[in-house]
Amino acid sequence: MRKQGADASPDFRMFETDEFQKRLEQLAVLDSRFIQRKLIEYVYPQLRKDPFFGLNIKKLKGYNPETWRYRIGRFRIFYLIDQTEKIVSILSLDNRRDAYK
Repeated sequence: MRKQGADASPDFRMFETDEFQKRLEQLAVLDSRFIQRKLIEYVYPQLRKDPFFGLNIKKLKGYNPETWRYRIGRFRIFYLIDQTEKIVSILSLDNRRDAYK
């Protein structure tokens, strides 16, 4: 259980890698708008508060360093969590059919 009150930690900061930004730019206009809207309205607010838990969040097995994914429709966002620095690094964005190859 997480601590409450004075010991509660501040929100995580978000960092987008060049790879993530490149893949976002390569999407079709409608897909890009869809992803950007979801990022602003849902994904980033949730990841800032608790990047470990949520309906669309899953820790991937067999990855080193530990990697997480966030599901947005048919797309997957992959990220790392630095608990010490309180940073969530958004690594990549892939279509579901290509994500796990």
